[in-house]
Amino acid sequence: MLGLIKHTTTERLKPVKRKHNIVFGRHARATFTVALAVFFALLQELPLAAQDLHFSQFFNSPLSTNPANTGFIPSSDYRVGAHHRDQWSSVPVPYKTTSIFGDFQFLRDRFPSGWMGLGGLILQDVAGSGNLRSTKVYASVAYHQMLGSTGLLSAGFNLGYAGKQINLAKLTFDNQWNGRFFDGAVPSGETFQNNSIGYVDVQAGLNYAYFPSDNLYLHGGFSVHHLNKPKETFFALIPGYDNRIKPRSIFFADAMIKVNNQVIISPGIYYSRQAAASEFVGGLHINYNLSGNGEQQLIAGIFYRPGDAYIPMVGYQWKSFKFMFSFDVTNSPLKFNNGSRGASELFLQYDGIYNTVYGNRRQSYCPSFSN
Repeated sequence: MLGLIKHTTTERLKPVKRKHNIVFGRHARATFTVALAVFFALLQELPLAAQDLHFSQFFNSPLSTNPANTGFIPSSDYRVGAHHRDQWSSVPVPYKTTSIFGDFQFLRDRFPSGWMGLGGLILQDVAGSGNLRSTKVYASVAYHQMLGSTGLLSAGFNLGYAGKQINLAKLTFDNQWNGRFFDGAVPSGETFQNNSIGYVDVQAGLNYAYFPSDNLYLHGGFSVHHLNKPKETFFALIPGYDNRIKPRSIFFADAMIKVNNQVIISPGIYYSRQAAASEFVGGLHINYNLSGNGEQQLIAGIFYRPGDAYIPMVGYQWKSFKFMFSFDVTNSPLKFNNGSRGASELFLQYDGIYNTVYGNRRQSYCPSFSN
């Protein structure tokens, strides 16, 4: 799920117990097992149509997935996180993506059963032989409104600036082939206008969360990126050519299911589409309570990107800190070139609470081992 599973150490912050808790009997466990089997079978049939800047741990990248996640932190008041992805390091042109984000809740005393979220996100991606460097900085804001005692509707948007640079001296073109090697002294024949560009970028999204009991939490959302269709090209503009970035749609859904005081299961899916390119990721991870009070948790899971990679992951949570590592095991034909070493990801997050009085205004909760 996109919010951290956090043990609350302050007694006053514990949610009010509801009487309609879910009991997982043999029938429920059998149904859940069958559902998982069908879920992974369906994943095998879904194609992967494109590769784009992304994180396999999409649930740990809330602000880049949907700006409506800004300030949506069920277990705390603010969070700070960092994400690094090293892709295709075994081939000559690796991709490196880094993300730093932070967000917090505010104005919780100004709205009846609602609050605002404010956050920021920095993304940097370096790719290819020409060291194509992309740096994006976003500021995001969202509003969250409780719907009764078991629902939450969120809407948000972000505004950012994207800059891209490329080292043209490291690129070679077909006109520079002299029959034996690429000759950099020969004109490329390409009409580059400059080696750096920049543009304003806009995203918007909606989320809905449903938490009928202390043991079940459901969450889903939809967002559209590049709403303003910014122009992006290093070449001189040519009449008749569309150099605008197509809008990108993202849908995600996740859940948290507290089986007992030792295990919480978190399934999730992610789907992204931009023009004819698409990506689907699905799977689950499990939090295992190591300390009894939830301050220490072991995390393990597996996700799958159809036609591309299996994604096993492990992690550890200690109080307000969470660390996760995942590895993309390539299962596409590229595995013969990269030895199935697709990508590695490291993630670190810290969640915090302002104080015990102000933090007690929080309305929504996800399952935790302190419940």
